[in-house]
Parts: sequence; structure tokens; C-alpha cells
Amino acid sequence: MKKITHAVIPVAGFGTRMLPLSKAVPKELLPLGNRPAIHYVVEEAIAAGIKHIVLVGHAQKSAIENYFDINAELDSQLRTKCKEQLADSLNWLPDDVTVSMIRQGKALGLGHAVLAARPIIGEHDFAVLLPDVVLDPFTGDMAADNLAFMIDAFAKDNHSQILVDKVADEDVHKYGIAKLHEAFSEVNKEDDEADINASFKVAGFVEKPNLADAPSKLAVVGRYVFSNHIFDYLANTKASVGGEIQLTDAIDALISEYGVNVTTMRGDSYDAGDMRSYMQAFIYFAEQQLAEDE
Repeated sequence: MKKITHAVIPVAGFGTRMLPLSKAVPKELLPLGNRPAIHYVVEEAIAAGIKHIVLVGHAQKSAIENYFDINAELDSQLRTKCKEQLADSLNWLPDDVTVSMIRQGKALGLGHAVLAARPIIGEHDFAVLLPDVVLDPFTGDMAADNLAFMIDAFAKDNHSQILVDKVADEDVHKYGIAKLHEAFSEVNKEDDEADINASFKVAGFVEKPNLADAPSKLAVVGRYVFSNHIFDYLANTKASVGGEIQLTDAIDALISEYGVNVTTMRGDSYDAGDMRSYMQAFIYFAEQQLAEDE
């Protein structure tokens, strides 16, 4: 079984939903508790076994790349002042993990951002983590749940995986919603949410449907594991809504030829790219970290 060790994190967006906070600071560096949001996303990837992370950004996002680099001057000052533990905590990336950055060049959508990582990803299969979505790191096991589970599932049957979670009726219209094969339709009829990872085939996705037209209540969460074939589909996908290359169009093509699975999510996720959800997440993360320090 081949193990996925590469991941793409698109970070080129301006974060307009987070203005004015994101005017001078990239939204990915806005804090959740005592760490920036992207810190948790990268930690999740590393826990799942990722060794090479590709950030897809633009010229105004160099601060994100700097966050994962070693600030030699700061490191030296801290150690001179006998603050070795603090210095070590800032250089937290494992030695066998590489973080690279490549520019998207043009703002042509999520699909184009993923395609922009191709020169670094090469022929590898890979994961995609959307940095707006932060999974709860205080519950569950990042080394076994969600992304880690998806990577293991991909290794077993070579089907690309997309993480989904049930949403409330009033939120269905905000997300891409999974259309299930009839054999798995009972998943959508369960009244109680089963907080387990389970992988099964998906027939397609409907983007932001009305509740009456929604094929299920399973919404895409923002974690993907892709066969390298997705690059070929993205390269041949024509721009659609807003002149952007849509990742969902390439996923539909991948489903029709190779099959794609959805994986139900364990635990909770937070939208760190929406002001109200971000503030709620900040309070939760801060409370958890304060409790750990007591």
C-alpha cells in the first residue's frame, strides 16, 4: 500500500470575510488561542503522516512562509537569555517535514490553486487541507482520525476521499452537499449523528442547494485525499462560475472514471474564515489552553 506523504494548503485568498482583521495580517495567521490558525492545520497534516507540505499563496502572503521558517536572530537572542525552552517551542516542525511555498499567480479559484502545486507535488498522490477549516485538536486522535483515516482508506482501495459532516437544515445551502449512491442512502436517514469515520462511495456533489433540493445533509468539510489523476482533470477544466476553475468540476470527472469516496468526520470543525465562527473558535481554543495551564 502506498502512503500519502504530500499535502497542499491553499493560502492565496484575501480573507474578505475577516476584514478588517485580515487587512494587514493574513487570515491564516489570525490566532486561535495562543497559535495562528494554520499552525493547527499543519499539525493535523503532520500527525496524519504528511512529510512535505506545499503552501499555495501569493506575494502578500510571505508572512505565512516566514512563520514556518527559523528566525535565526530571534532564536539566538532567546538562547542568549537562557530561554531555550521557548526557542525550542518556536522551532516545532519535525526535522523530516518540509514546508514549501509556490505562488498561484492568478486568482482563478480553488481548482487553479491546487493545480498550481503540481510542479512540487509531481507524480505523487496528495492531500488538500483548506486552512479556513480547523478541526478540534483537543478531542480525538489526529494520528488516527479524519485525515489520517482518509489516507489509510485511500491506501487500501485507491479511491480519492472527501471529508463530510452532517449539517443542520438551515446550513445546507452554505455548502457543497454529497449525493449518495442508493446503497448508502440510509446514512442520510439516521437521526443520530454517528461520530465515527466511515468511508463509502459518492455519486457526486451539489453546490449550495436549497434544503428541498439537497440530496443529503452531508456537507464537504475541507479535507481531501486525491489520486494524482486530479491534476489532469484540473488542467483540462474550463473556467466556470466567476471565471474560476472549480475543484468540484474536476472531482465530478474523477468520480465518473475512477470513483470517489466520502469519509464521515469525527469530532468538530470550526470555520476560521468567518468572523462569527472564528470568534467562537477563539474562545473555545483559549479556554482549552488556559485549562491545560492550570
